[in-house]
Amino acid sequence: MQSRRLFLRNGGIALASVGLVPALGPAFLRRAALGAETPKRGKVLICLFQRGACDGLSMVTPHGDPDLYKLRSQIAVARPKGGDRESATLDLDGFFGLHPAMAALMPMYKSGQMAIVHAAGSPSGTRSHFDAQDFMESGTPDAKSVPDGWLSRTAALCPEDRANAKNTPFKAVALGGAMPRSLQGDANALAIPDLRSFGIRDNAGAKSGRGNNDAAMAMMMGGGNTAQGGFETLYDKAVGDVLHGTAEESFEAIAMLKRLNLGAYRPANGAKYPGGKFGTSLQQIAQLVKADVGLQVAFADMGGWDTHVNQGGATGQLATRLREFSGAIAALYTDLGDRMTDVTILTMSEFGRSARQNGGGGTDHGHGTAFLALGGDVNGGKVLGKWPGLSPDKLYENRDLAVTTDFRSVFAEVATKHLRIPATGIPKLFPGYTGTAADFRGVIRG
Repeated sequence: MQSRRLFLRNGGIALASVGLVPALGPAFLRRAALGAETPKRGKVLICLFQRGACDGLSMVTPHGDPDLYKLRSQIAVARPKGGDRESATLDLDGFFGLHPAMAALMPMYKSGQMAIVHAAGSPSGTRSHFDAQDFMESGTPDAKSVPDGWLSRTAALCPEDRANAKNTPFKAVALGGAMPRSLQGDANALAIPDLRSFGIRDNAGAKSGRGNNDAAMAMMMGGGNTAQGGFETLYDKAVGDVLHGTAEESFEAIAMLKRLNLGAYRPANGAKYPGGKFGTSLQQIAQLVKADVGLQVAFADMGGWDTHVNQGGATGQLATRLREFSGAIAALYTDLGDRMTDVTILTMSEFGRSARQNGGGGTDHGHGTAFLALGGDVNGGKVLGKWPGLSPDKLYENRDLAVTTDFRSVFAEVATKHLRIPATGIPKLFPGYTGTAADFRGVIRG
């Protein structure tokens, strides 16, 4: 069994979920007392994972491909119909259209700050959600031996990391749940289920959401008995070396969050986030970006994309998920305002859905899908990539949209051209990958 220290190093720490009472080590106390230097403003990458295999053929409909409507007589989103924004696809370029439930993203596309990469995905032929997600998050298709995730390696290689690493515990953060596979590694990432409760819940207060950590926080923030003996008592109750390294950064993060006055936050520019976990996660990512805490990489995910039965077309199960997903992204984009100059939002899913509808009015596990990219650096207003076609002779294994863009070429382009990681770092980002900048799809300007 791996040690608890190794677990913290490789998986980060989410105090709100594991219930550790903060043990305030000397190094952390010195930083908290003196105040950390404010990290400089830099580039930010926000990755959003659609877990469960999102149907790219409905999300971004190839209405100009006649074979689509032969394969999906009941669930294909109808071709554009003038000003119809409810039952027909929203035309993008005469061939592709955006699902009508995603109308909130049309202004970003039209303004040139959203691009789509279609027929994107993994070269792996697996149809297992677990394996496909693992391969995409590790950045190593069909290789299970790589211990860390591509975002962890990205954070470690980012040039701005060397300037900011000592100033912030927030360089890599996952919002909304446990540490994702993509952030496991040496980047000392944080997994924060909810900024509002980060670090204030322990085993004794699990049901109420509050517990003995309140006393620790009071002392940490100078609101209680700050005698050195009190700190030593807490420290003595800790579990040895578990509370070094990543844990120290977590405790510093709690102190920084206290200073942000999270309860007073109001989204800017009239942004309205949808209710639910995903919308909350994206709002809290916006808070971290605007607080200038040195955030470089953020991650959030949303499930519910495994639409085997009753998928629906312009309305229905899938449309409901797409409306929430796109509404949250649009709110994040609006909330950040001119900060989007420094931010790129990238969406992904482990694979797509079968090109043919099944007997249950849904789709089965497929291959290629569509990724979205938004931001000031994005070469938007375009559907990028090479369209393989949906005729029988063009389908992957006679059933799926073929993959013509390896997901690693998209990830590598964003990492090198947005986060400014040298192109020579691509082999380190994606071990075993032989692609180069020549394989980029032009997602990022310049």
